[in-house]
Amino acid sequence: MRVIVGSRTGEEVEKKRLVLILIWICTLIWMGVIFYLSSQPAAQSDQLSNGLKNGLLSVLMYLLPGIENLEIGSFNFYVRKNAHFIAYFILGVLILSLLIQSKAQKPVNLALLICMLYAISDEFHQLFVPGRSGQLRDVLIDTAGAILGILLTKIVTNRVSRRL
Repeated sequence: MRVIVGSRTGEEVEKKRLVLILIWICTLIWMGVIFYLSSQPAAQSDQLSNGLKNGLLSVLMYLLPGIENLEIGSFNFYVRKNAHFIAYFILGVLILSLLIQSKAQKPVNLALLICMLYAISDEFHQLFVPGRSGQLRDVLIDTAGAILGILLTKIVTNRVSRRL
């Protein structure tokens, strides 16, 4: 027996509900990852960044022989700032997806607001972590990553919905 809810079957409603729950779980886990990484004292955070930097350099040296001769002293800085951008890019994608699935009003604006507030709270949180500091520059980098994630998600969802 098929249960009809409006023009949707009970199965379709249940599938949408499961997708919404999954997006909520992924979003909360990702926010937890960002919080965890921000909770690391400076020495531990630097160690993680240096490990990532060394891995990237190994790949680059394999792909671009001779690159090891270049001056790459500030490479660690760029790795750290790109990590901010990418983390909030992902958060922007997740938050907008969550809000679209939830049928929120003005999901793009709300997603941007949530990501900005999370970035601000994240930098504030770092004020209390040994060796770390909250920086406006990081909030701006986080927000830029979120904006790009939100815009790309909006473009993709618009194209997909037109095809359905």
